[in-house]
Amino acid sequence: MSEALCLHSYWRSSAAYRVRIGLNLKGLRYEIIPVHLLRDGGEQRKPAFAEANPQKLVPVLQHGKRMLRQSLAILEYIDEVWPETPLLPATARDRQRVRALAQVVACDVHPLNNLRVIQYFEHEWNVPQPERDAWVRHWIEEGFEAFETMLQNHPATGDFCDGHAPSLADCCLVPQVYNARRFGVDLTPYPTIVRIEQACLALPAFDAARPERQPDAPG
Repeated sequence: MSEALCLHSYWRSSAAYRVRIGLNLKGLRYEIIPVHLLRDGGEQRKPAFAEANPQKLVPVLQHGKRMLRQSLAILEYIDEVWPETPLLPATARDRQRVRALAQVVACDVHPLNNLRVIQYFEHEWNVPQPERDAWVRHWIEEGFEAFETMLQNHPATGDFCDGHAPSLADCCLVPQVYNARRFGVDLTPYPTIVRIEQACLALPAFDAARPERQPDAPG
């Protein structure tokens, strides 16, 4: 498929960060269309963007005329359309493990710490900043405890979450470690996670996807 790829993204969105990694691993060219999640009450809430995604969330990947939503679904889509440099292993058993690791982050940890959740705490319940930050750290730590155990106790763990090439699981893990560092989570109890994160960030595909390298990152 030769249609252009456009990624509606926000520099610090971990869900968009996942998709940037996946696109980079595939060697796909794409245009970033910034969606500022804070300016003017959030550009994702404007009618024009709501047409692209009724959930009013990033990322959205536009492939030709198709609007693709939900980061994990986007990543599996690009893996099926462009199978070179696969994001999922060859066997059903191994694919299940990689999906399970990815979903620890994308389905269990990240939704509790999403911007709209934290904003609800702030605007509806007047929860002070220290308590909001403590909430974020708690759920990252609980998720990372499980993730670390799943890595340590499995023979398939290699340089990366599964073997010696990055997978869907690594696409999800690295942005969540970025969030953990941002909120001051002590990563000492998670040596395997930290080791894999460092191996990932040494690769150009991950390095180019870093938030601070995005065109809409603050100067």
